Amino acid sequence: MTARLSSLIVEDAVARALKEDFGDAGDITTNATIPAAANAKAVIAARKPGVIAGVDAALAAFRLTDPAINITVEKQDGARVQKGDVILSIDGPARGVLSAERVALNFMGHLSGIATATAALVDAVKGTGVKIACTRKTAPGLRAFQKHAVKCGGGHNHRFGLYDAVMIKDNHIAAAGGIAEALSAARADVGHMVKIQIEVDGFDQLEDALANGADVILLDNFEPETMKRAVEINKGRAVLEASGNITIDTVRTVAETGVDVISSGWITHSAPNLDVGLDFL
Repeated sequence: MTARLSSLIVEDAVARALKEDFGDAGDITTNATIPAAANAKAVIAARKPGVIAGVDAALAAFRLTDPAINITVEKQDGARVQKGDVILSIDGPARGVLSAERVALNFMGHLSGIATATAALVDAVKGTGVKIACTRKTAPGLRAFQKHAVKCGGGHNHRFGLYDAVMIKDNHIAAAGGIAEALSAARADVGHMVKIQIEVDGFDQLEDALANGADVILLDNFEPETMKRAVEINKGRAVLEASGNITIDTVRTVAETGVDVISSGWITHSAPNLDVGLDFL
């Protein structure tokens, strides 16, 4: 089961989204048309097949809008759903349900889209032992949520930011004076618990990275045949990560080269929204 996000992170982000929506006047449409005493029964259901993420954010949207709203969770994060499957059953003040609806659906639809896209890649490489990972290509302010959604889809998280792992890219190498210089400086500066990754674009750089003790090596835009050769050269010494233009059509071929991890920015920055909707009963 995927670990839940901290309620501190969830409530802070959802509260900001609600404030953005309510502004200074609140939901003037709902307040003008719906009696304060009106009650509603509703469901949030999937309108397409997919993998669910964002349940806690949806719950927070309703709870923060009106604590009197009662919700039964029918499908947890990580659940695979078909069209028509009920995710949440809702019962409570109609005004609160209507006012929280869009924020709840925005979080759930977006995050479920990421989980669904991730699951498609995970399914495509099943049996190869390769891990599908996301990147830092996330929407500002939503990184924790998007990375959680990747895990709901069966994927793995890359580093969370600039602070939790060293990732030496081509411009770092150029500015540092070379691969050996960059790796040596990084190893001398960071603690023993910090992994060091370096990006390479050819076999010469790969050999230099291995000779200088890289923990993880990113094969940037390698073709499948060159990836196979890189795996042979590596001999299990470093974790090999493939990245660059990975699609659902190519991911299996890449996985079968023997790399350890395939990373994709697409699953967070371009995954289509999963269609989920709220309907009154």
